[in-house]
Amino acid sequence: MNYPQNIEQKLGFDIIRQKLNELCLSELGEELVQKMQFSNNYQSIKLWLKQTAEYKSLLNEDKSFPVDHYHDLRQMLNRLKPEGMFPETEEVVKLRKSLQTMRAIQKWFSGELKEKYPELARLASSFEVFPYLFERIDLIITSNGRIKDNASGELQQIRKFLDSERGRVSRQMRSLLKDAMQKGYADEEAQVVVREGRLMLPVKSSFRRKINGIVHDESTSGKTVYIEPQPIIEINNEIRDAEYREKREIIKILRKLANDIRPYIPDLIGYYDKLAIFDFIRAKAILAKEMEAIEIPVDNKPTMTFRKALNPLLLFSYKKSGRKVIANDILLDEQQRILLISGPNAGGKSVAMKTAGLLQFMLQCGLLIPASQDATAGVFKQIHIDIGDDQSIDNDLSTYSSHLMHMKYMLRNANNQTLILVDEFGSGTEPLIGGAIAEAVLDQFRQIGLFGVITTHYSNLKHYAANNEGLVNGAMLFDSGKIEPVYKLETGKPGSSFAIEIAHKTGLPREVIEDARKRAGTDQASFDKHLREIMRDKKYYDEKRTQIKKQEKELEKLLAQQAYELEKTKKMQDDILNEARSTAKETLNSSNKLIENTIREIKEAQANKEETRKIRKNFEQNKARIEEGDAKKTSRIDKRIKGFEKISKKHEVDLPEKQSTAKDEKEIEIGDMVKLAGQESVGEVIEINNKNAVVAFGSLMTSVAKDKLTKTSKKAQRKQQRNASKSNIGSSLLKKQHAFKTGIDIRGKYVDEALQEITDYIDESIMLGVNEVKILHGKGNGVLRKAVREYLSTVPEIARFKDEDIDLGGAGITVVQFR
Repeated sequence: MNYPQNIEQKLGFDIIRQKLNELCLSELGEELVQKMQFSNNYQSIKLWLKQTAEYKSLLNEDKSFPVDHYHDLRQMLNRLKPEGMFPETEEVVKLRKSLQTMRAIQKWFSGELKEKYPELARLASSFEVFPYLFERIDLIITSNGRIKDNASGELQQIRKFLDSERGRVSRQMRSLLKDAMQKGYADEEAQVVVREGRLMLPVKSSFRRKINGIVHDESTSGKTVYIEPQPIIEINNEIRDAEYREKREIIKILRKLANDIRPYIPDLIGYYDKLAIFDFIRAKAILAKEMEAIEIPVDNKPTMTFRKALNPLLLFSYKKSGRKVIANDILLDEQQRILLISGPNAGGKSVAMKTAGLLQFMLQCGLLIPASQDATAGVFKQIHIDIGDDQSIDNDLSTYSSHLMHMKYMLRNANNQTLILVDEFGSGTEPLIGGAIAEAVLDQFRQIGLFGVITTHYSNLKHYAANNEGLVNGAMLFDSGKIEPVYKLETGKPGSSFAIEIAHKTGLPREVIEDARKRAGTDQASFDKHLREIMRDKKYYDEKRTQIKKQEKELEKLLAQQAYELEKTKKMQDDILNEARSTAKETLNSSNKLIENTIREIKEAQANKEETRKIRKNFEQNKARIEEGDAKKTSRIDKRIKGFEKISKKHEVDLPEKQSTAKDEKEIEIGDMVKLAGQESVGEVIEINNKNAVVAFGSLMTSVAKDKLTKTSKKAQRKQQRNASKSNIGSSLLKKQHAFKTGIDIRGKYVDEALQEITDYIDESIMLGVNEVKILHGKGNGVLRKAVREYLSTVPEIARFKDEDIDLGGAGITVVQFR
């Protein structure tokens, strides 16, 4: 749970929310902006960021995305649920236009755009088009929102009567006005006027009794009265009665339409919820574009690597003046969980701290943040802050007491997945005691293992951070030459308050400054100096440690590479030696035969036996010398490998596994393709148990002795599968014929969309050998019917096409017959 309740106002997130609200197209998006909340659900955050990043990219597409008619009609749809309720005409027009927008959004994500924006395409795919609703609405309402005359027979008669009577009244009124003008009862420039829906004559007040009729109104000056002449009164009454009947008939028509809409209400409400999400995502994407915010990698753990991070509130504030916002790096991880920022007053400490908190809060609300491409972020379970002065007269809380209340809450409720932000840590009371309490609280924070960004001026806290693990000092840099802050955060060293220098710049009398310097003494200056030296040395040794680790990794990589190359060389040598041994054996065998023949010949020739033994002994010695040379070569490489293994164990390097010998490769292994002796079926080895192997021949698994199996290639398996697939074509075709429908409904579709469906449908009909199909396109204005028939006339496999019988649909259905 985030703390305190007004955390959004403290961080400035309420301004971000207001910006988003202004960027929404309708109340749909505005409602989601108000419901937007901080989340610690990793998957939800990833989805929100991905959707926003996709829409931000979508804004640069040449093809414009539908952004018109985002009307919120959920209230109207809920009102229609009870029987007898009806919508207003304007609401029906908005319903049609918003449904058209949903259809356009769904259609927008087609082809490569569907692959390019997968999350938005998935959201748009939930929109379902209801052609019947479009057809019903179009039957009764014009595009400008007027109920059509032919919406019902009764309405058509009423409007015909009204047109006739209004024309008659208009003619009579013009005649009466002309007569009044000739007699001087009305001004020469007078015109017939309408009062309360009835036509009136403007008559001079002095001649009001000259015109027989009813006075309905008079001008502001009282010089003109508006009279409804007696001959017109009866006609106007009939017109008024007809208008009431017209309204009753319109309500009747709208009630019938409501009955047609009612079954779709649950789905429609869901679609308006999705339309709201598109409006909301669009607002987030436009805001991201204004801030030049990007999507950064997010880990499911508490961490913060904000590089070149910008404060969004400063971006908005400086935009008008053209000032540049200074980017800062704010890093929190397991080694540096708490960043303690110090530096001069008005030097940017609080801004840097708020930037960290605001960006993290935005990220976990699903908003992209302004940072560099190499930035990363994590997810915190909660954020606790102590920013500003919360003193309260009502609650008898001083500034320092309110700080202590916040510290108490954090100590009780924070954990190792909490991010805390504390401004001016320990301030508000006597410095010595306040600093001691702050140090004790900081030690507890360190033991809890929480993450935080804290600002302070206290030297004891800077010293504590420099000498304890898990904390790191940060300094807001100060230009001592110009005596002004540069608003740049440098991590790894504490900052100075530069109080004496700032006092000089503000014009404080020199004698006052010198007196203050003497009163402060040299101890404070020496303390700051020594602290800076400690941090300098710490930074040096940290860099050295990082450099050594980097070198060790490079050494490990080099050892692994050399070991791999050596093993590769040994395998090559083994292959060459095996080949050489094979050749040598063949040569020796040939030599043995030659020698044996020679000896046999010597024996036959009765040669000296002693000489024969000597020749054979020399031959055996030469043979042993060759084999001994091979063994020595092998042992030298083995010694080198053992040396590398020894070095690798010392540096904990994993060497590559030794390559299997040629003999091993001949063994049957899991995954090999094999044939059973005497069979042509190819199977895959699933399991090996001693002398047996489990082989899968298609869907059949069997245990076979390994000596009855022979290895084969995957090519043989593919050949077998091709042969099998040929036998499946017939059964597949039979299934398609059973599932095929001999009619297709394309009403309510665009011409291009309808033609694509018809093309696929006709192709499938020809492939399945269908004799006749029917295409339901409706009558309408005939555009869809004409386009369909123009296409049918280009298909040579179609023998003829015609209208359906008048009783079965007539010109609204085209019957297609194939050759």
